[in-house]
Formats: sequence, C-alpha cells, structure tokens
Amino acid sequence: ARAVAAHLGCEHHELLAEPSDMLAVVPEIASRWDEPFADSSQIPTYLVSRLTREHVTVSLSGDGGDELFAGYNRHAWAPRLWEVTSRLPKSARRALGALRWVGAEDWDKAFRAIGLGDVVRIPGDKLYKASELSEVETPHAFYDRLRSHWNDPGEVLASGIDPATPSVADALQAPFAEQMMFYDLTQYLPDDILTKVDRASMSVSLEARVPLLDHDLVEFAWRLPRRLKIRGRTQKWILREVLARRLPRALFERPKTGFGVPVGQWLRGPLRQWGSDLLAAPSVEADGIFDSAVVTRTWDAHQAGRGNHEHQLWAVLMFQSWWARHKRIVET
Repeated sequence: ARAVAAHLGCEHHELLAEPSDMLAVVPEIASRWDEPFADSSQIPTYLVSRLTREHVTVSLSGDGGDELFAGYNRHAWAPRLWEVTSRLPKSARRALGALRWVGAEDWDKAFRAIGLGDVVRIPGDKLYKASELSEVETPHAFYDRLRSHWNDPGEVLASGIDPATPSVADALQAPFAEQMMFYDLTQYLPDDILTKVDRASMSVSLEARVPLLDHDLVEFAWRLPRRLKIRGRTQKWILREVLARRLPRALFERPKTGFGVPVGQWLRGPLRQWGSDLLAAPSVEADGIFDSAVVTRTWDAHQAGRGNHEHQLWAVLMFQSWWARHKRIVET
C-alpha cells in the first residue's frame, strides 16, 4: 500500500496494530454490530475505519470487486476441485477423509519440513477443507460447505435444524463459477461484507461508499464473458489490465491476502479465559440455543491442537457475547 501510494503521489497513513490493540476491541465488538455477526475481519475493519475517520468523513471501499470479477480463490479452484471429487468413487472419498486424522498444524509443520511452507499458504487448513469437500454430493452443497463455518450448521444448534438458504442460482443455466459469483453477490456480499464495513465505519461516524456496486457497472460486469475475469490462474483479469495502465504490475501481481487476524492463536492464549467463560457448558445449555456438548467438544479439540476450529468457535462466541448483553431485551 505504501509503494502504491508513493507511485501515485497519494497521501498515505498507516496503523501498525499491536495484538493488544485488537484484543482490546474483542469484548465489545459484538455490541457494535447490533446483531450476532461472526466475520473476525470485523476487528481490523473497525480499526482501519477508526484510523480513517481521523482524517476524513467519507471514504471509498473496493467491496464488490471480488464478487463481480471472480476475485475469490474459490471462483478459480472450486469448479476444478468439484469436477475431480465428484467423479471419485466413495472409497477414494473416504481416503481423503483420512487427511483429518492428522492435525492441521502438524500438516503445516510437515510442509515446512520439506521446504513447501512458503509455497502453499496454511496447507493444513487447505487439506482439511479439501477433505471435507470430498464428502458433498451436489455443487450447491459444495458451495455451502465452502462458505459455512460449520460443515453441518444444524449440528451445533440445540434444535438440530439448519434453516434452509435460498438456492436461486440452481435455476440459472450457468457454469459453477458463475453460480458461486451470483451467490456471493446476492448473499455473501450484503449479509457479510457490506454489513461488516457499514457497521464498522458508522460506529465511528465514517461514511463508506462502494463505487464498484453502481448498478450500471454491476450490469456491465455480468455481461462480460468469464475469460475476461478468469484467465488461466489469473483472476479479476480485466481489472488487472485496467490497473496496469496506472501501476507497474510488480505492485499488484501478488497472492491474494485476506484481512484476517489470528483468532485461533488468541483463543489458545490471551482470549482463552474470555472464550471459556462464554462457552461454559451450564450457561450454553441453559440458553437452549446451541448444543453444549458439541460446543465443548469443539473448544477442547481446538485447545488440544486437534485442528484449527477458530471460525466455528468465533461464530458461537460472537453470538454468546451479543446474547449475554441483549437476551433480557429479546426475551421480554
């Protein structure tokens, strides 16, 4: 970001956030969203909104670019992976399931030991995900598994029932990649990304506008053929070509990096007591919303290093944190 700003002659500001800065936000973060919300990138989004508000009152966000121009990694590799796994016999799928017998962090260590630690990012998590995806039977279920924190969301609910989500894209006679982009645009973008940015920015009185979601641009993007979005291993191809008119490719031809924070590590360290208190079995069981046995088993597995369950736990923790503050109002 600093190099891009220097090349374009833009004013540039940085916030080097210490873990303590982010951890200080965690106990209060749920209340800022006014509803249960469990995308952990809400933490750095809030911090960068707070920093931005120190300098301006209106900002521009790039949200929508990934959904319109095939920017998420799943848009490129999920169709290929589905094509392969859907043809595998059940015995081979069960063999892939055995990958989860080894802890995710142990897979990471193994990749580093053979010199592939810098080639494949978080290989343990990726192998776990591939193993889980081998179990699904339809493209729609494949996508749901990709975007869900819990493989079976009904598993963690006391009712055992996962409310159905709309499957409008199934009616589209379109390739799998386009179906995923449609789901992302109509569900993931408004229910997660835009909600995250809107609540984070408005909580500090910052207005965040999204020029890429101008309806004319959205309509134009959907008319473009896929080859202008995904070309080989290059995603958002047409945007990159436009950007190349202004920037050297070395400044933007790089691996995609999410706006994430190490929640998994925190839950084993400085946030362990906070998480343990919120997920205490008697409290969870008394509320009757989550299956306390499943929650406890997942928490214990994470603490023991049997897989990284940060996303599953964060979803429950954000609900519990919000519920602890608002349940009296809801119940009355």
